Amino acid sequence: MPGPGPHLMYAMSSGIALTHLTGGRFSPHHTLTYTLNAFFGPDVGSFSEWLSSVLFLDSSLLSSLADAIHHPFYYVLILGFPLCLLYSWVSSVLVQRNLLDSVSGVPLSRMQCFLLISAGSLSHFFLDHLFEENGKSSMYTWILSTGWWINRAPVNPDAVMVVGFLCTCLIGGFIYINRVRSTKSTGQQSFQSMKLIIIIASLYCLWCASQIYWANPRRPAVGEEADLGVLVFLAAYFFLPHGLCILSLNSKDFRTDQLPL
Repeated sequence: MPGPGPHLMYAMSSGIALTHLTGGRFSPHHTLTYTLNAFFGPDVGSFSEWLSSVLFLDSSLLSSLADAIHHPFYYVLILGFPLCLLYSWVSSVLVQRNLLDSVSGVPLSRMQCFLLISAGSLSHFFLDHLFEENGKSSMYTWILSTGWWINRAPVNPDAVMVVGFLCTCLIGGFIYINRVRSTKSTGQQSFQSMKLIIIIASLYCLWCASQIYWANPRRPAVGEEADLGVLVFLAAYFFLPHGLCILSLNSKDFRTDQLPL
């Protein structure tokens, strides 16, 4: 699986990009918290298990807990609350001692830390699922299983019509929402465009699932492509963590005397 370097560089470069694009609303405090959880976060379970073996502390309970922590969602459920308290406190110390620029002059709130912890955990597994276990991880195997590898996939007319219709709606809807003389603000256009993508993606996944799991016998949903697995994976491990990072942004009208929640 990926080591410290890829996890750190992927998360930190994403954080730096968000800092640049948001004008500092995604501050270095955001980037540091996000990066630490994308790097060491879920691996704290594996590290604890290794440490116990080195210290000859053989415990089945500890091993089970370590396995549970090394999980994209259980990590947040088990350690999310205590860690958000810790990171919020550390952020306050860094601000008070002028050790790390926060741009806004305020530390991260507990809710911001919780969002960043969740985002970091998912980003950690974005790399792990793709590049561990010799390409035979359960997630990667499932993604490939949604494709058609038996033989050359037949081109079904109904699949062409459904996929073509959905893709046409996506492009046409995007052009309509962002038309030249629209009275909507840029924020409203972006929000409506994102809603359009979510609706089309949901319908696309529904079509793929109907052909893979409900049709008897199974039919190729989109030729040989594993579109269902790819869309679900990207939604859960790429777009969701970056969406959580966006939700953690400092408000536009922050004050230097503002206190964390």
